[in-house]
Amino acid sequence: MPASLRRHRRTKIVATLGPSSSTPEMIARLFQTGADVFRLNFSHGTHEDHAARIAMIRALEDKIDRPIGILADVQGPKLRVGRFGGGRVQIQTGQGFRLDLNPTPGDVRRVNLPHPEIIEAAAIGSTLLLDDGKLRLRVVHKRPDALETEVVVGGALSDRKGVNVPDIVLPIPALTEKDRADLAFALAQGVQYVGLSFVQRPEDVAEARELTDGRAWILTKLEKPQALENLDAILALSDAVMVARGDLGVELPPEEVPLAQKRIVRAARLLGKPVVVATQMLESMIAAPAPTRAEASDVATAVFDGADAVMLSAETAAGQFPLEAVSIMDRIVARVERDEGWRATVEATRPVPEASAADAIAAAARQIAHTIGAQAIVAFTESGSTALRMARERAASPVIGLTPDIETARRLAVVWGVHAKVVATLHSMTDAVARAGRAAFSEGFAAHGEEIVVAAGVPFGQRGTTNALRVATVK
Repeated sequence: MPASLRRHRRTKIVATLGPSSSTPEMIARLFQTGADVFRLNFSHGTHEDHAARIAMIRALEDKIDRPIGILADVQGPKLRVGRFGGGRVQIQTGQGFRLDLNPTPGDVRRVNLPHPEIIEAAAIGSTLLLDDGKLRLRVVHKRPDALETEVVVGGALSDRKGVNVPDIVLPIPALTEKDRADLAFALAQGVQYVGLSFVQRPEDVAEARELTDGRAWILTKLEKPQALENLDAILALSDAVMVARGDLGVELPPEEVPLAQKRIVRAARLLGKPVVVATQMLESMIAAPAPTRAEASDVATAVFDGADAVMLSAETAAGQFPLEAVSIMDRIVARVERDEGWRATVEATRPVPEASAADAIAAAARQIAHTIGAQAIVAFTESGSTALRMARERAASPVIGLTPDIETARRLAVVWGVHAKVVATLHSMTDAVARAGRAAFSEGFAAHGEEIVVAAGVPFGQRGTTNALRVATVK
């Protein structure tokens, strides 16, 4: 394996593909520069577009012999106003404005709201946000077919702008008919993670779990205040989560978003479930070759919080400097992880091991590796659960996840500190120790004569049986 493809950081990078990054050459360069997982945004593009990108990623994977994770991010229910007679109006603070079911083009006094479920669920005093929160309305009167509102914050409003309802639980599923078709397509294409948008309730995640049937990890995007109210139950049903700060920042006051981020990361880490921090991380790099100081600090904060991964959206999908965005994110993450303060924070925030053999083995592996200065912890894992337990420990030694299942290896691409590799099925602990030593050497983690810690489950081939720990010398 080329030495440059061994990451010298633990926090992973997710890069979104789009018009700026959809050639085999660019995808290869993005991976070489530091992208660990590629995101496909199903809010844009056709199935043919996404199939072509997936084929490029898999061709690269075969060429470099490294597992690559793919995230299919489905759109979710998009709520929008209708159209205006002139395409655009200017509504003033303090005026009345009606949202109704009448499909007639709107004017400065009213517009169609083609979502009867909003009208039904709203109450006097409910807030509606338009155009990513730029305009704010308050419901002052309700009829069966309309909401009369007062404009709290006015401004320009044009055709088909989005509607957010931060204080209303809507009786709509997180998966639309489009999402179901996209989900079926993505699963048939063999993606590793399915991103669920606009989740409000645990039932939304349960529905997706039933549809995926274990074929991909459910990565729940937390972007609604209602989801935060049900955080523990949603996390319990999710395989991974994303702090989706775009819509979360629309529906929550700005001062609440950093606290929500920290709460979500902390809760996911406690459960040992991967958590991705996303949206506007290096937003200025859509049009500039370098980030602002505030953006660099934002990425560093996510790393200090303990995120498994940080994500680039438009920066790599549609920006002018996709490679530079991945490169600077890689540099920021690596620099933070060399800081003594970061390591002290990691040590201080480590969750207490759960009362299970797997957690006891993971905690012991970290402690032994620290005591003897092991070059790596090698975890044999069928389903990925052993590697996830090791990642939860946030060991100072890197973790090599060895698995006979290519899908497991790909899924581990988003997990903190885990370098995944596919190996043949094992039959004995002696074989495991020998294989671990060879992998640590060939992947550039340890030299001959250096020590590693090996964790495995005996008998081999059974999931959830991590019960053996060895210290070995690389030969």
